[in-house]
Amino acid sequence: MQKVITALSRNRVTGNTVRATSAAKGPSIKLRRIALPTEHGSWGILLEPLIGGIVVAFSTAAPFVALFFVGAFLMRQPLKIFLADTKAGRKREQTNIALKFVLGYGVVFFIGLVGMLMTARLYSLVPLLLVAPLAAVQIGYDAAGKSRRVLPELLGAIALSSSASVTALAAGWSYLAAGALSAIFVLRLIPSMLYVRERLLLEKGKKYSYLLPSAAHVAGLAGIVALILYGLAPRLTLPVFVVLLTRELSGLSRFRQKLRATQIGVLEVIYGVLVVLSVVVGHYTNL
Repeated sequence: MQKVITALSRNRVTGNTVRATSAAKGPSIKLRRIALPTEHGSWGILLEPLIGGIVVAFSTAAPFVALFFVGAFLMRQPLKIFLADTKAGRKREQTNIALKFVLGYGVVFFIGLVGMLMTARLYSLVPLLLVAPLAAVQIGYDAAGKSRRVLPELLGAIALSSSASVTALAAGWSYLAAGALSAIFVLRLIPSMLYVRERLLLEKGKKYSYLLPSAAHVAGLAGIVALILYGLAPRLTLPVFVVLLTRELSGLSRFRQKLRATQIGVLEVIYGVLVVLSVVVGHYTNL
């Protein structure tokens, strides 16, 4: 009997030791939160101009453009964590993991850059020089823990939309035509980002702005009309932008159907696909 009591006592001590050791290690690290963007909508901001540009202006440089922008896009999340920890003087396990992901994604980024330099003329990279300051400002906001502010999000969308221009220039398009291709996606993304931001506030019962996203959508529609009139955008994009404006006006009204954040996100993916299809189909059918 004494042996049994002794064995049970040892098990309790061992169990307490394991629990104490586990608690000492702290909470487990979720690699996904370090390796991938936490904002699901950011994938659409990356892929809409990138896919649209590659499909309408494919060249041998296009795959390298994709690697460059995907690498840069993926680097942002771990870089944000690494810079924030470094600035705060923290040296944690997640800091080292974040740095490893930055270096890993950096390889993809570097392969894309070298590939572009080898397969495309240097003037194709001019859009990258133009948006580099915007990306730098966004990284600054990330390091300061202010990545969810409106300005860095909008600057990031403009920077990522340059992928369409780079791809088009690499395929031999003119500066004007290439710039217009990126402009289509900027005119789509910025108003939509403002709308989603305000829609989520509205659904949470918080103070929101109706005027700002409405003005942005009207400006986006006017911009598309101007591009179409000058022959710089397919005519098929016009009805899609009208749909976007209608979606915004009704989505922020008291007549809207209440939606969860995931439902709003799924709908935005569908709208993004419609914009890409309007550009692609319009380009190849001259509509």
